[in-house]
Amino acid sequence: MLQSPENKYAPAAPSAPSYTPVKATSPMDQANIGRSLVIKGDVTGAESLFIDGRVEGTIHFPENRVTIGRNGNVAANIVAKEVVIMGKVQGNVECADRLDIRNEGMLSGDVITHRISVEEGAILKGGVEVRHSEKKESTQNQHQGQQNHAKAAEAAKSMAATAGAGAGSQSFGAAAGKA
Repeated sequence: MLQSPENKYAPAAPSAPSYTPVKATSPMDQANIGRSLVIKGDVTGAESLFIDGRVEGTIHFPENRVTIGRNGNVAANIVAKEVVIMGKVQGNVECADRLDIRNEGMLSGDVITHRISVEEGAILKGGVEVRHSEKKESTQNQHQGQQNHAKAAEAAKSMAATAGAGAGSQSFGAAAGKA
């Protein structure tokens, strides 16, 4: 097929500037609460949530991200994998992964998280508890338990060696058997 010469030399259309979000997710994977919306009650879901309106109650998204936009105003306790605050939040926040308070964000409440980031200019009023991940914690507890068990066995051996024959060593042996 032949092409006309005018199409051959036509300049390419300028590309529109593109915006790349911090974390690439499709619009279908995120629910939005717009500026004019007010929700009172429990908000739960299995997708990421962007709040630019007002929410009062509880927000429960344990496997996803909750983002409070610059116009967002939340008076609720939040449980999520990740929380990003650019607006105002009054309530406790519990994150399975990380909390990020941006420079215009304000949080008034207690925080439990594994990682936290507070930008210059952000406001945080409340207690902060940073925990280790559950995998590390369970391994650490298991190791601690093994050390305690070894120490108890060593103490039992030394007590048995120092105690002579008789009722004293028998009662200790019974107590060590229970441990």
